[in-house]
Amino acid sequence: MQRRQFVQTLGAGSAVAGLGLLGGCAAGGASGAKVIVVGGGYGGATAAKYVRLFSDYGISVTLIEPNPAFVSCPISNLVIQGSKTIADITTPYDNLGKRHGVKVVRDMVASIDAEKRMVKLASGGELPYDRLILSPGIDFMWDTLPGMAKPGAQDKVLHAWKAGAQTVALRKQLEAMPDGGVYALSIPLAPYRCPPGPYERACMVANYFKKAKPKSKVVIFDANDDIQSKKGLFMKAWKDHYDGMIEYRPKHKVVDVDAATNTLKFEFNDDFKAGVANVVPSMRAGAIAVTTGLATANNRWCDVDFLTFESKARKNIHVLGDSIQIAPGMPKSGHMANQHGKTCAAAVVALLEGKEPLSLPIYANTCYSFVTDEDVVHVASVHRYDAEKKTMLTVPGSGGVSVAASELEGRYAHAWARNIWADTLA
Repeated sequence: MQRRQFVQTLGAGSAVAGLGLLGGCAAGGASGAKVIVVGGGYGGATAAKYVRLFSDYGISVTLIEPNPAFVSCPISNLVIQGSKTIADITTPYDNLGKRHGVKVVRDMVASIDAEKRMVKLASGGELPYDRLILSPGIDFMWDTLPGMAKPGAQDKVLHAWKAGAQTVALRKQLEAMPDGGVYALSIPLAPYRCPPGPYERACMVANYFKKAKPKSKVVIFDANDDIQSKKGLFMKAWKDHYDGMIEYRPKHKVVDVDAATNTLKFEFNDDFKAGVANVVPSMRAGAIAVTTGLATANNRWCDVDFLTFESKARKNIHVLGDSIQIAPGMPKSGHMANQHGKTCAAAVVALLEGKEPLSLPIYANTCYSFVTDEDVVHVASVHRYDAEKKTMLTVPGSGGVSVAASELEGRYAHAWARNIWADTLA
């Protein structure tokens, strides 16, 4: 398919293309160039696919990802609730290779030599690149919770904030907890991956308790001063569906955990012992970004040029997804990482072809949250590049939020998930 035909096709189903993201690339000029993508999440997998598409398959792309399949964080709280299985949110990487010619390497990156443009694999091999795209997601700041460094602590007190084995393990912990027990969820200070995610999780655990363990309770310990997203909608859901079952406690910052007794220790509040403790630690950019010297914002997040996602610390390395220092109003979300991937892919192709990247990228973001196993709420926004401030700004009047939770929005949420998984991996 020629680029012009492809862009017309994409424009029918993509808010990004419809808002003008893809202009400015000419096919063929970078044929033979090598792009390596590290991390196969929403950002990395999308970037790998779209570098191939935007270059008319002229640029070689290698995706380095240790996991055999993509597991979606969006929708994963339904696995904890019990209406979905981990298989329902898992998609293999096969189509990236079969349909788009992306070489998928199951490995970890041990180090990056930015001067030589070389990636060293954990298995010992080395791969050269012309441009490197890093989408390493988040890692946890375990040093802020000393007790979690004890042997076995992280296997007992789970975060389940990277969808996969811990998602399933947390579900099993809830099933094993006696009726009348307390599930305690701790939320770190923002920024963190998926602002509304913890409040959705509280709803999903309460939904399970309501059906299977009606004497049990959910207690939310939020380090922040208030609910970080969709406050009115979540509070209404808690009152309408889980009155007396969910308790919300703001300004409760967890500073340590006794995993042996499921006890949370706070900066200024009394200790709390739970039946199941679900501790979401503070987060930073993925480890490879930090060790490569890309995490220039408080040694935590990566500063990037929002026109290209090129690192401000290292040339020819682009960083995207949850690991970047976000712009005002820009959430760390799966949909946003998908948009980063397309913007970055278009810019990388343009740069490798000796052309200027698009000067006015625009991203759309939608985030759905389940408040019951059927009823859903959403928030949406559009973001544009501001050349003077050199950052992304929310377009005035573009935001939207649900009037109320509804089953219809539930159908929209499932359709959104299917569509974005296809856009990322199909």
